[in-house]
Amino acid sequence: MSSLNFIGGEKGGVGKSVVARLLAQYFIDRQWPFVGFDTDRSHTSFTRFYADFASPVLVDSYEGLDQVVSVFDTGADPQDLPRVIVDLAAQTAAPLANWIRDSELMAVLADLGVVVNFWHVADAGKDSVDLLDKLIDTYGVGPNYLIVKNLGRGTDFSQLEASPAMQRALAAGAKAFSLAQLHEASMRKIDRQNVSFWAAVNSRPDIDALGLLERQRVKSWLKRTYESFDALPL
Repeated sequence: MSSLNFIGGEKGGVGKSVVARLLAQYFIDRQWPFVGFDTDRSHTSFTRFYADFASPVLVDSYEGLDQVVSVFDTGADPQDLPRVIVDLAAQTAAPLANWIRDSELMAVLADLGVVVNFWHVADAGKDSVDLLDKLIDTYGVGPNYLIVKNLGRGTDFSQLEASPAMQRALAAGAKAFSLAQLHEASMRKIDRQNVSFWAAVNSRPDIDALGLLERQRVKSWLKRTYESFDALPL
């Protein structure tokens, strides 16, 4: 089945774009067709690294957001529809919720056989707990909630794990997993090169390219992440 993946967390700096890039690379490596959308006007990280697959979209416009689901309006069999990744900028929850409500999006996509996944990318702070609670309040039971504990943004997630918000999410069928931190120097090199994760582990001639063991660490990081993704409804 196809899936619509909203990569959120509402806060800035929790790693949403990194997760969007990882999911894009996962789909590429699995040879699953997908389309990406980037709602961040200032950084456009997703389109920068995966320009062949992602394009910008305005989240404060219904016409803009309608582009996100236009790829499903083909009359094709559900198993032939592409997957969609939407990298949500910070503070986009309100216009997104209004669009979803007014468009009756959940019912429309259910009829098309498209799974809706809300990715909640979290750091180790209280804000991520409160924002998860708000996400569940907004959409309730129905969509899938995929909670990413980003170890690159903190290591002690006990506050999130023990929270009523997490319990509500798990009761609604949420799946939670930890995203390991990639060595910071390697991530900086990849970001400076503006390349995909595949290109980063397969490029050598550039002076700022990853070294032998750096490439191996990225491969291992991708492998562990993919193992987590394999258990998700993608």
